[in-house]
Amino acid sequence: MDEDKKPEVRKETSLFKKDHLVASNASEDEPPCIAPGMADGETLEMLWQLRAQRRQNSPELPETVTRLNAPDGSILYLVGTAHFSDNSKNDVAMTIRAVQPDVVVVELCQYRVSMLRMDENTLLKEAKDINLEKVQQAIKQNGLMSGLMQILLLKVSAHITQQLGMAPGGEFREAFKEAGRVPFCKFHLGDRPIPVTFKRAIAALSLWQKARLAWGLCFLSDPISKEDVEKCKQKDLLEQTMSEMIGEFPALHQTIVAERDIYLTHTLRQATRCVESPSDGQKVPAVVVGVVGMGHVPGIEQNWEKELNVQEIMTVAPPSQFSWVMRALVKGVLLGMLGYACYRAGGGLGRTLLSLPAVQSLLEKLWPHPA
Repeated sequence: MDEDKKPEVRKETSLFKKDHLVASNASEDEPPCIAPGMADGETLEMLWQLRAQRRQNSPELPETVTRLNAPDGSILYLVGTAHFSDNSKNDVAMTIRAVQPDVVVVELCQYRVSMLRMDENTLLKEAKDINLEKVQQAIKQNGLMSGLMQILLLKVSAHITQQLGMAPGGEFREAFKEAGRVPFCKFHLGDRPIPVTFKRAIAALSLWQKARLAWGLCFLSDPISKEDVEKCKQKDLLEQTMSEMIGEFPALHQTIVAERDIYLTHTLRQATRCVESPSDGQKVPAVVVGVVGMGHVPGIEQNWEKELNVQEIMTVAPPSQFSWVMRALVKGVLLGMLGYACYRAGGGLGRTLLSLPAVQSLLEKLWPHPA
């Protein structure tokens, strides 16, 4: 695929661009002094120079940071993180403050971007509370099998959350906050849309493999300590937990990890391109910070200089016959249970039950009237 061609599903966070001119500051904590009446061009030039002064040419960065170079001289600082780690948040903040990037790219897609604006308490509650409404929403958004897979993966995340009392994605929220303090810094979402990943993962498994994977996810109960999390700075905890359970399913590893390595590499290379100076419009090499799970770092390094075909990993097969059969089976079981309940309740009470709005709504969903 031509590297200059922007993939259709790529989502940049223009939605989340902040007023970086206001958020910027000369002493990292206090805003710069802008004289009243200063022309827009002068203000932009002042902030551009301010960022250049803050940017360290040879920064001392954490061991979790990998430096990659682009052909045009642009630089990517790739921060490998553990999704449940305070140290990872510190690594991200230290890196962004030191290199004052033009772009920050995180391992999120538009379907998971809400975690950037949620506070820790809300996220903890959401992660622990997997209810029927969430199951219905996941199935409606992704289809039956992919929706159930999403719920099972949420269960893995919830298990870690409950064990540690810590919400996932702290490093992404830290990156979002720090990017808002850097003049002219843009914030991009770099991951493949999660419905595509789930649908491709499900399509890659046989019926028996799907059942075995679901069983393993449902009965996840191993205790996890914060020390375990920090040990996983060599490999992200959530991805390591998943890798241990899907080790017998190479196709699943391919779709959840290897294909996303390719997609992340592509979006990081798209971001690592020259930017325009506001004073004279000249192109200058960009500085980019990428924030991804530690498990993706080796794959991104391996793919960095390769030609990549992103469209190939974006296709989703149509729903299988198995999905249709499963949906019909679930409908049949629920209707049978409802019918048996009415039979046991007796004729009059059964008719009363069937007349209830909630039951009518359920019947409508299970067996909609033909158009």
